[in-house]
Amino acid sequence: MSSPTKRREMDLMKLMMSDYKVETINDGMQEFYVHFHGPNDSPYHGGVWKIKVELPDAYPYKSPSIGFVNKIYHPNVDEMSGSVCLDVINQTWSPMFDLVNVFEVFIPQLLLYPNPSDPLNGEAAALMMRDRIAYEQRVKEYCQTYAKPEDVGTVPEEEEKSSDEELSENEYDSSDEAVAGVVDP
Repeated sequence: MSSPTKRREMDLMKLMMSDYKVETINDGMQEFYVHFHGPNDSPYHGGVWKIKVELPDAYPYKSPSIGFVNKIYHPNVDEMSGSVCLDVINQTWSPMFDLVNVFEVFIPQLLLYPNPSDPLNGEAAALMMRDRIAYEQRVKEYCQTYAKPEDVGTVPEEEEKSSDEELSENEYDSSDEAVAGVVDP
């Protein structure tokens, strides 16, 4: 891609075509929300967060700004502002990375492997180092209180019944004879 604008558009479209729900702000490509589900095998599993992403004019040469909109209990996320202390995004960003990397690798890694020695939330860091079980319980409480699907405007999709499933047995003839016909002796 020759220009940051084309790259920004391409990365955003790639993110929209992935499994993430993306909401643009003012129909622009520089600010948008992404609905992010907590990783499996973590105390964040089951939680859904709305993450605000802002792409600078110099993207992809300059890293995106990432922030949690709804509350999350994590040593490396400021509880009040939602801003993320994420080394890869803030310091070691490379134009080789894209937005899908942020949501498939960087944020899951942040949630799976918190760094209490570089905290934005000192209380979470102290609790994590002092009592890991109590820390994980607090994370789960925050998930149940602030990170339910309805908190970000997402309602879990119920499995839709196909038209076949909606028919009762009386309405639907499925005898083998009707399909196969009469057997030749």
